[in-house]
Amino acid sequence: MHLANNRRKIDEIDKKIVSLLNKRAEESLSIGKIKQKLNKAAFTPAREKEVYRKVSERNKGPLPEKSINAVYREIMSGSLALARPLGIAYLGPETTFTHIAALSKFGASLDYLKCESITDVFTEVERGRADYGVVPIENSTEGAVNHTLDMFMDSGLKIYSEIYLPIEHNLLSKLSKLSSIKKVYSHEQVFAQCRIWLEKKLNTAKLVSSSSTAQAAYDCVRVKGGAAIASKLAAKKYGLKTLARSVQDSSHNVTRFLVIANKQAEPGKNDKTSIVFSLKDKVGVLHDALVPLKKHKINLTKVESRPSQQKAWEYYFFVDLVGHHKNPKVKKALSELEKSCTYMKVLGSYPVGK
Repeated sequence: MHLANNRRKIDEIDKKIVSLLNKRAEESLSIGKIKQKLNKAAFTPAREKEVYRKVSERNKGPLPEKSINAVYREIMSGSLALARPLGIAYLGPETTFTHIAALSKFGASLDYLKCESITDVFTEVERGRADYGVVPIENSTEGAVNHTLDMFMDSGLKIYSEIYLPIEHNLLSKLSKLSSIKKVYSHEQVFAQCRIWLEKKLNTAKLVSSSSTAQAAYDCVRVKGGAAIASKLAAKKYGLKTLARSVQDSSHNVTRFLVIANKQAEPGKNDKTSIVFSLKDKVGVLHDALVPLKKHKINLTKVESRPSQQKAWEYYFFVDLVGHHKNPKVKKALSELEKSCTYMKVLGSYPVGK
C-alpha cells in the first residue's frame, strides 16, 4: 500500500480542478457582462437544466449523479455571485423546508433574505429588494398552498422555475427517550403528514402548532419535555438530537416550490406553462373552455380551483400545461381559450422540474 503516493496524486488532481474551476468562472464572468449589455437575466433556468443534463450524461462514476449535481450547484452558485450579487427571498426562518429548497436551487454563494410570510416574499421581489423569491405551492399528500395561489391574482410576478423537494420529517429533541416527550412542536401541515406515526409512537404527547418547522425546533429547546418535528438542518442549527428519522406517513412526501421573478423565463427544451382564468357560471362551461387545449393536443398536468373571494360561487381555475406559452401551438390554444374567459393570465412558462 502506498498511501503517500495516492495522496500526492489527489493533490495534483486538486490543483488541476482548482485551475479549471477558475477558468470556468472567467468564462461565466464574460457571459455575465454580455447578459448585462443585452439586459438579460443572470440566472437562466433552461441553461441550468441543460448543464445538469450534460454533466449527468458525462458522469461515468463512481460518484453518483446526486453528488455530481451538488458539486455543480455550488459551482454555478459561485459563478452567479461573481457575475452579479443576487438576492433570494424565501419563506423563513432559516432551516425551513422553503429555505432548504432555495439552497438546493441557488446554492450557498448568494444572499438570502428570510421573510415572515408568503406575502412578504412577493413584496420583496416586487419592490426589487430581492431578485427571486421561493414559495411553496403544493405538497404531494396535503395538496395546494392556497395563500400562494391567491397571491398570483393581484401580483404581476411570474413563475420563473420550480423545485421538487423530497420532504423528510425528523423528531428532534434535547431528550434521549421518546417516553420523556410531553409536547411536540411543528407546523399544522406537518402534523397532518405525520398523523399515523404520532398516534402510534407519541399518542399521549400534546401537539403544539408553530408557525414553521424552524420555529418549532427553536420552541422545543426552551420547554421541559419538548420535541419538534423538523429538518436535519434545524437539528444542526439548534443542537438537537434526532430521535426518529422519516416520521412522515408517506414515503413519497414531496413538496413543490416555485421561484418567482419580475420577468419571464426563456424557452427551453421541456417547459410547462401555468395559467389562471375565470369563466361565466353556466352548465358545462369548464369543459367547453378546455376544448381548444384538447383540439391542439396540449396536455394538462394540473387543474386547481379557488373561490374568487369577490362573488359567491365564482371561481378561478389554476392550470398547468405542457409547453411554453410562446410555442405557436400553445399560443394558439391559449388565444382560443381566452375567448371563453372573463379573465385569463399567463403566470409563467418555465422548465419542468425534476
